[in-house]
Amino acid sequence: MPFPSFRLDGQVALVTGGNGGLGSLGCRAFAEAGADVVVAAPDAARCEVVAQEVRAMGRRALAVAVDVTKRVSVDAMTARVLDAFGRVDILFNNAGVISPKTMIDLDDADWHHVMDVSATGTWQCCRALAPQMIARKAGRIINMGSILSSHGIANRAPYCAAKAAVANLTRAMAVELGPHGINVNAVAPTVIVTDLNRHLVDHQPQVYGTVLARMPLGRLGQPEDLAGALVFLASPASAFITGQILHVDGGFGAT
Repeated sequence: MPFPSFRLDGQVALVTGGNGGLGSLGCRAFAEAGADVVVAAPDAARCEVVAQEVRAMGRRALAVAVDVTKRVSVDAMTARVLDAFGRVDILFNNAGVISPKTMIDLDDADWHHVMDVSATGTWQCCRALAPQMIARKAGRIINMGSILSSHGIANRAPYCAAKAAVANLTRAMAVELGPHGINVNAVAPTVIVTDLNRHLVDHQPQVYGTVLARMPLGRLGQPEDLAGALVFLASPASAFITGQILHVDGGFGAT
């Protein structure tokens, strides 16, 4: 029996938050493995920049504007993507935001924005795209988790709460969708330095220094550190893996 493949040839991957550091990395990683890619985020123009990079790699790409917190927007994205490609084989729920304030300084809008994008947005996209996976008895859903789903850190209360919700949502959906041939997993990185958090890393050494001190590999993560995990979870090589939170954390969780 041949070993399972890590290739994604002929598949269609949709990446939310696709114009950001980790989202664009996911788009390029899936394309490199052979998939066509849908780049989805609120800013269509920035999505198109990433889509052009994917096309330069010889793959088809579509840029779509979406607000993952709003059902009507997610449904519109789904309709456009299915009209263009006919299906989505891989859904990478990467969209997320942070609000770097103390628990006391947070206001209601801060809390709800983080929860709505990271947790509710993940559910919205799964709700919209799972039916066509169910109909085909095949699909891969990868949710963006975090090591902070199981560890606390100062000034990140809504983010920690949202990622904990994503972790258990991943497990629940794996149980519900597994009988339909759909694998649902999450990647849980520690600090990955991207445009989203670079200024925080530079200006909050008391927070990120604590994280770095617990890293056996002695460095913070780079977007490229996540590429292999994403392709693995999207590929036939992970066919018997579902409901798992794959830590890509430089050993943070082992300390």
